[in-house]
Amino acid sequence: MKKKRIFMRVTDVLMTVVLMLLMSFQVTKQLAHEWLGIAMTVLVTVHQIFNRKFYTSVFKGKHSALRVFRICINIMLLLSFAVTAVSGISMSGHAVPFLSGFIKTSTARRLHLVMSYWSFVLMGIHLGMHLSIIANKLPKGNLKIAAVVLMSLLSVYGFVLFFKSGIPNYMFMRVQFVFFDYEKSAVRTLLENLVMLISWAFAAYIISVILKCMGDKKKSTRKTKQISRTDDDTQKSSYTRKH
Repeated sequence: MKKKRIFMRVTDVLMTVVLMLLMSFQVTKQLAHEWLGIAMTVLVTVHQIFNRKFYTSVFKGKHSALRVFRICINIMLLLSFAVTAVSGISMSGHAVPFLSGFIKTSTARRLHLVMSYWSFVLMGIHLGMHLSIIANKLPKGNLKIAAVVLMSLLSVYGFVLFFKSGIPNYMFMRVQFVFFDYEKSAVRTLLENLVMLISWAFAAYIISVILKCMGDKKKSTRKTKQISRTDDDTQKSSYTRKH
């Protein structure tokens, strides 16, 4: 069980690294980009196999706002990855050219452009939903405050980069071709992509905390009402016995 958990964590880390490289086309170029896409498809498939119990439990149990949020993000992420992979394979000229051409090139290009950036954003949100595991391990005090401040500053900078680079235009089909800055260094490109990913992860973490607090508040209110009803029933029963 421990080995399986380690393998799952390694898979998750590799998925994040490969995603960073896939979103840096000007660094990797076409040939490496295609093979990285194949690697990502394999990693995502392995990830789904490891987490297959998630899909069998989707309709089981109670569905709090936080759980619905997680389910929606996970399903949307899987679908976006699938469309990105299929459209990418359809345009392949190096990795799997024998599988290319089953989708019209212009259509495949649009789908790949749109869904790759949606996958990037949803991946960040998906990671953010698990940040609470790390946050809970941090000791309360100055260290935790410093971590929140640092993540907040990084997130603000990341969202500035996100909108400055015009990614929303790609996500909503306002622009059909991506502008790559080939003069920007590889290190800077990768770091900027990482900061943007962190921005979405931290935003998702904040949303998850808020939804959890709302759920806890509802549970607390429900318990208070149940206790109140129990006390009323006890008082009525006592009054009936006396009279």
